[in-house]
Amino acid sequence: MKVYQTNEIKNIALLGNDGAGKTTLTEALLYEAGIIKRRGRVSQHNTVSDSFPVEHEYGYSVFSTVFHVEWNGKKLNIIDCPGSDDFAGAAISALSITDTAILLLKGAAGIEVGTQNHFRYASQLNKPVIFLVNQLDDENCDYDAILEQLRSTYGQKVVPVQYPVKTGPDFNTIIDVLLMKKLTWKPEGGAPTIEDIPADQIDKATELHAALVEAAAENDEALMEKFFEEEALTEDEMREGIRKGLAARGMFPVFCVCATKDMGVRRLMEFLGNVVPFVDQMPPVQNTAGQDILPKADAPTSLFFFKTSIESHIGQVQYFKVMSGKVHAGDDLTNADRGSKERIAQLFVCAGGNRFEVEELVAGDIGCTVKLKDVKTGNTLNGKDCDNRFNFIKYPNTKYSRAIRAVNESETEKMMNALQKMREEDPTWQIEQSKELKQILVHGQGEFHLRTLKWRMENNEKLQIIFDEPKVPYRETITKAARADYRHKKQSGGAGQFGEVHLIVEPYYDGMPDPDVYRFGGQEYRINAKSSEVIDLEWGGKLVFINSVVGGAIDARFMPAILKGVMQRMEQGPLTGCYARDVRVIVYDGKMHPVDSNELSFMLAGRQAFAQAFKEAGPKILEPIYDVEVLTPSDKMGDCMSDLQGRRAMIQGMSSENGYEKLIAKVPLKEMASYSTSLSSITGARATFSMSFSSYELVPGDVQSKLIAEYQASQAEEK
Repeated sequence: MKVYQTNEIKNIALLGNDGAGKTTLTEALLYEAGIIKRRGRVSQHNTVSDSFPVEHEYGYSVFSTVFHVEWNGKKLNIIDCPGSDDFAGAAISALSITDTAILLLKGAAGIEVGTQNHFRYASQLNKPVIFLVNQLDDENCDYDAILEQLRSTYGQKVVPVQYPVKTGPDFNTIIDVLLMKKLTWKPEGGAPTIEDIPADQIDKATELHAALVEAAAENDEALMEKFFEEEALTEDEMREGIRKGLAARGMFPVFCVCATKDMGVRRLMEFLGNVVPFVDQMPPVQNTAGQDILPKADAPTSLFFFKTSIESHIGQVQYFKVMSGKVHAGDDLTNADRGSKERIAQLFVCAGGNRFEVEELVAGDIGCTVKLKDVKTGNTLNGKDCDNRFNFIKYPNTKYSRAIRAVNESETEKMMNALQKMREEDPTWQIEQSKELKQILVHGQGEFHLRTLKWRMENNEKLQIIFDEPKVPYRETITKAARADYRHKKQSGGAGQFGEVHLIVEPYYDGMPDPDVYRFGGQEYRINAKSSEVIDLEWGGKLVFINSVVGGAIDARFMPAILKGVMQRMEQGPLTGCYARDVRVIVYDGKMHPVDSNELSFMLAGRQAFAQAFKEAGPKILEPIYDVEVLTPSDKMGDCMSDLQGRRAMIQGMSSENGYEKLIAKVPLKEMASYSTSLSSITGARATFSMSFSSYELVPGDVQSKLIAEYQASQAEEK
């Protein structure tokens, strides 16, 4: 295979809602380029994309597929991405390392939630977008309605380059207003017959051509001047203007295709090869030091690994982009993230599961390798005199969690190893062994995401697992000051145990004044702090521990033991056994015994005194509150709002975003456990949401009473 240079390479992400036909389009592109000899079908499970058993089982893409085509002396690296937002990590990875996005639309549906999500991701990453309307042979396809929907949603930057003469089962003709020609296909598709535009279409074509010329001219001052003077541009000038408009996101061209019949595919490839920006025509990526890294072949070698695939007969297949320099089979490189040395034994370019061995790849190109020792997704490998690191892929926050356990407890370790392996393939999984909740938690993007994990566990790993609803990490705190003392005394022959601790607890907040005087039961307690320790708790909040003992009532050497006892009780709050936070503890008095006092005695005394005072200090339970953003079609706005309010949500605001309505709310985590499934049901899978931690807030009184009762019942059962 030819070694393509940076100025001959284009990297493209293929995106779109589930069912838009991305896998079928991939087959047509590979077939037209001669990479495959026969187009596969999704229904027959023989496509280059969707080649994994779990994808055959569920009928949707789970992993992205990296492939390439060679066309007119140019190399197009294309990454076909899953459409479901449950697998958004693959789309975000692909967009992060490519330069242009093709956003595929279903002819019978137009803009769907997947369209919105992927366009939003492309906008966040400032990537050019080409809209491609597929399935024009569907009897319910209305191209003009889709075009109007695109314009009303994304504005006048949406500019058609093609339109079909007729949609439905008889579709076989489009008008290309860039070429100003009619393209007609025979039933087998492939190469079109190119003819002049007929008289009944010339007025419409001329009007759209003028709009395309103006849009192309707007992105180049010289072209704009010529347009004002002549009101026309040559085909090459239009291509240059469109390329600049794409790169600047100044225009979103619209193309037509019928992938199942291989109609329009070859023309799409011509446009990609002739107009879409090359790698070196896009803004450079920055490394973690904030330096621009240009894709230059004569620079030091630097590879960024953006995807890992695990294949049963090979093991790990690692996909990378050459960020700078060149890489050859046999090169020795250094892992900038892990410090290990790696040898690139073999280099491949990809067409899904088909790989073609090459000797060299240059800056901007995408390839893969196998059998690396210690490379993870997100790692950077560098050659000599290079210390780049990259972390420009920002994955979305998780929004669906379940506790996971093996049916056979003895297989827990095997389950954990399998989970870590799956996370290598999909970094949007988060695996957490929660000491606090005593559960293993799996955090993902949605119910489908976890359903896929379960299927793979049970079918690939032969492990039976159970999903449970995760416990909620509540917190306990206090609302007023209280005092308690406790004497620990134990005598059993020989040396005994003795320790007595008097302490005050009160709520703590940053910036609160030093303690002075307290009154309890008509008695005054004056505080003279000898030392103060502020402890940032692992679970959030603070503990402030003050030694105010005077007259040597408790020796200073026992203070760490008292603090340890307090911390033990903070780790198991008196109300529900959850962590306590934001408490100030003042030890002001106590007693020792010259023989029987020791660290254990004061630890136990401190623990019990703290527990007693905590219960008298107006204890309250805090619950985690999350910021939630819901993007929903307008006709489902009322249903979504009602559902959120039923989950104790506080609606913070509403706005419109590209034809959808956005709801912003604060919602208790407890109420979000099944929200992904509920939202899909309410909106017919047309809405999406994101969530991120906001704060801890007091639970309502009725909820607190219920939680305390449940905890007391569980404690009684354990006894």
